Amino acid sequence: MNRKSSTHQSSARNAASKQVKGKLGRVARVSETGQSTNLEGLITQLLTVLGEDPKRSGLEETPKRVAKAFSFFTKGYQENVDDLVNGALFPIDYDEMVIVRNIDFFSLCEHHLLPFFGKCHVGYIPDKKVVGLSKIPRIVDVFSRRLQVQERLTVQIAETLQAKLKPVGVGVVVEARHLCMMMRGVEKQNTLAVTSHMLGAFRKQQQTREEFLKLIGPSPN
Repeated sequence: MNRKSSTHQSSARNAASKQVKGKLGRVARVSETGQSTNLEGLITQLLTVLGEDPKRSGLEETPKRVAKAFSFFTKGYQENVDDLVNGALFPIDYDEMVIVRNIDFFSLCEHHLLPFFGKCHVGYIPDKKVVGLSKIPRIVDVFSRRLQVQERLTVQIAETLQAKLKPVGVGVVVEARHLCMMMRGVEKQNTLAVTSHMLGAFRKQQQTREEFLKLIGPSPN
């Protein structure tokens, strides 16, 4: 890899990491009631612009249903990672790899508001403390239930675990299918996007990184 390419990738990683800092806690958002009302009106306008009649049978309740659905799809903005993790950190004398693999997730592409979905694999090497295993999928959900790009999602999961656990190292691999590539554009139904973010020993030590990648195994997708 040449120096220019390496510098570009390093800058991209740093930019993504900066987006995580200061955003591990609660994110300000419009109230649930106000948001739902606004969304219903917007969906009604959208149906009209598309040439539909929002008052016809079958569409009368659609704005309300879509508003409720989008509130759920983006509920990660209202969730607090600090509250989620802080009660589930446990001291332990264990220095081998901990892996939670094949974590299902769904998210919305921020470019087209279309879903992307797949599997997330998370591994870390503890430094005198571990996090409750169920908290790792919950961290994935907090960041996936937002408007996202896969690259940033991968970084946020890894950086959050690094910040909360201060482990020897963290590795995250995300594999996903994007409807914005399947339904439109290039229309490739079998394309799988893979991203990774390695920190600490996972980045510095090839043997550790290779062990992690071997243990998460081939994707079942």
